[in-house]
Amino acid sequence: MEVKLWNDKREREMYDNFAELYAIIKATEKLEKAYIRDIISSSEYETECQKHIAHFKTLASTLKDTVPSIERFADTYKMDCPAALNRLVASGVPATVEHRAAAAASTATSAAIVAECVQNFITAMDSLKLNMVAVDQVHPLLSDLLGSLNKLTILPPDFEGKTKMKDWISRLSKMGAADELTEQQSRQLHFDLESSYNSFMAALPNAGS
Repeated sequence: MEVKLWNDKREREMYDNFAELYAIIKATEKLEKAYIRDIISSSEYETECQKHIAHFKTLASTLKDTVPSIERFADTYKMDCPAALNRLVASGVPATVEHRAAAAASTATSAAIVAECVQNFITAMDSLKLNMVAVDQVHPLLSDLLGSLNKLTILPPDFEGKTKMKDWISRLSKMGAADELTEQQSRQLHFDLESSYNSFMAALPNAGS
């Protein structure tokens, strides 16, 4: 005896959509696992994933009254598809697009920190040229410079500029706020700043190209 799941055309269409939604979630889960295991290329993954996401959004919009929660739908039909739910519901874009966006954000952040470092180097060197040699004038400038250098992850921990700035900050910390650098100390600090600045620029990716 054949058991009908629906009583009319509208109900049949709803169950057809349920089946399609179920299939998309399962297919996306399979696709995510294939991408993680390097079974398919990034370009193949992205093309297929975009199709699944577009199809899913259309279906989810169609079923918004009968399926208000996709997570509940997956739970009701015992679907163990966490990767698919993350991709379709939480993210809404392929993993490859997410990775590119993260890389771009990281590049933008690094560029801002590089600009900050350059600014701090120049400010410190210019201040010495203007004979601002009191400890309470020099110390904050070197602290700002060291702070910005420490934020830049592309620089090694033993980078020349970091080491020299730490030495100078340590030396200044032992002096009084109103004490001033001697002419010899000022010249040496300016030389160390200039040397560190040149090393910094050389250490940047694609420097000089």
